[in-house]
Amino acid sequence: MNTALILILGIPLIEIYLFIKIGSEIGAFNTVLLILVTAVVGVGYARYEGYNTLKTGMSQLVKNELPVYELISGATLAFAALLLIIPGFATDLIGILLIVPFTRKFILKKFIKKHDKTKKKNTNYIDGDFEDISEDNDKKI
Repeated sequence: MNTALILILGIPLIEIYLFIKIGSEIGAFNTVLLILVTAVVGVGYARYEGYNTLKTGMSQLVKNELPVYELISGATLAFAALLLIIPGFATDLIGILLIVPFTRKFILKKFIKKHDKTKKKNTNYIDGDFEDISEDNDKKI
C-alpha cells in the first residue's frame, strides 16, 4: 500500500482515537483547551528556535562557511510548527520532538544516515583532467 495513503488515513484515525480517549479522561473543554495551548506555546517556541537557528546560520555565513545544518534545521522547525498548528495530540508530540534542539539533532542524524546517497562504494579510481591533442594540426601537406 502506498505510504502517502497510509498517512492520509492513519493520522486522522489516530488523532480521533486520542481525542476520544483523552477527552473521556479530562473532559471535552479541557481537551480543546489543551489543543489550543499546545498550538500557541509550540508555535511560539518554534519561532524562538527559528531565530536562534537564523542567528547561528548568519554567524556561519560571516565566517564564510556554508550553514547546511541550519538550513535543514530551519526546514525542520517550519514542519514542526505546522504539525503543532494541526489539531491533535500525536502531531503535537512529533512537533515538540522536532522543536527541541537535542531531539531534533538526534532525529536529523538518524534520518541523514539512513538516506545518505554519497556512500563510497568504489574508491579504486584516479581523478584527473585530460586534454585532446590532435596531431593533424602539426602536419602540413
